[in-house]
Amino acid sequence: QVQLVESGGGLVQPGGSLRLSCAASGSGFSFYDMGWYRQVPGKQRELVARIFSGGRLTYADAVKGRFSISRDNTKNTAYLQMSSLEPEDTAVYYCNAVRLRTGEYWGKGTLVTVSS
Repeated sequence: QVQLVESGGGLVQPGGSLRLSCAASGSGFSFYDMGWYRQVPGKQRELVARIFSGGRLTYADAVKGRFSISRDNTKNTAYLQMSSLEPEDTAVYYCNAVRLRTGEYWGKGTLVTVSS
């Protein structure tokens, strides 16, 4: 199994930047598709970005051009670089890992607040 721990959340001003990290424990990290999701009160959890084990990238329309997902398999870590942050980006951000025929895992989340 895999355990995921997010870090890097906090309070930033509109237009600022923040980098989230997702540290994974367990074996087989390079075989997992990694993703970042976010959720605000009263709304469904939504996909922000995904990076598949083969390297393909997917972004939600709302963050294209502003967010960048990456991974370092030598460190068992996935990242979400966020720039030009807007108040609408305020949410709890969750790390996700999926591996075919193995399972799906979630972190507990880290809060990002964009406000002046």
